[in-house]
Amino acid sequence: MTSLSLYTKLETLPPELKSEASDFIDFLIEKAKKKKLKAPTPKFGSLKGKIKLSDDFDAPLEDFKDYM
Repeated sequence: MTSLSLYTKLETLPPELKSEASDFIDFLIEKAKKKKLKAPTPKFGSLKGKIKLSDDFDAPLEDFKDYM
């Protein structure tokens, strides 16, 4: 749908409906802004292979030997 066809349809409306259409357009603009600002939801497994733990990750720490 082109801007010209939208404008033509808008011009056929009575003034009170033009005001309602304007409010609805403002609502759609705000909705589009919020959609752009929303961060994308990360997908499960998207960090696969990017994090590596050392082989001795579960090994007891020297600092806690007195407590074990």
